[in-house]
Amino acid sequence: MSLFRRRRPLHEQLARAADMSVGGGRPGLSPSGLGAEPPGWDGRQRGEPGIHGVPRARRWDVVAGALAPGLTGDEVHFVALDDGTLLVEEDEPDDSLGPLADAVEASLRPPYRAEAVRRSGDSWSVGASRISVVAVPGLRGDEAELVVTREGHRLHVDGRPVFGSAPALERLGAAQAAEFVVRASRLEGDLWQAEAAAL
Repeated sequence: MSLFRRRRPLHEQLARAADMSVGGGRPGLSPSGLGAEPPGWDGRQRGEPGIHGVPRARRWDVVAGALAPGLTGDEVHFVALDDGTLLVEEDEPDDSLGPLADAVEASLRPPYRAEAVRRSGDSWSVGASRISVVAVPGLRGDEAELVVTREGHRLHVDGRPVFGSAPALERLGAAQAAEFVVRASRLEGDLWQAEAAAL
């Protein structure tokens, strides 16, 4: 009489050796593994790019080069609004960012957030990403988060709960889904940079 011991398939042996679980016929990380984590609120995949099959996040919608002789620093950050206004974080001379904005706007219309670095002399590289800008009158503070679910809505400003509503943020989120989160940062006055994601 012969005894046959059934061997585990190779993928199960390797998964067990790597402290991974195999479920539903497909190998995968255990719930605590990085690759098993769901995307974040902003839709970005979690895990390590190139290791868990997660693609590298694209940081910029546009990258361009420009000559900007009027700039004094080595890097500059700015937001371009629909009306052509540039909100600059650094102390730079008026109109010195014009060449950078022109280089971006050859491919990308405002509003956008941009970051530029000096390469050498007057030569700069600038990267920019589209943003949503909304007017939220009457909302005080610098950072806001609105969460809307079946249970109701919660508005926090600078980490504290606020009673009331922010219709502009609600409209932005409702365009995504019935349940959503909107996070916003004040740009200037009543203007906020806002980002919405479905829950």
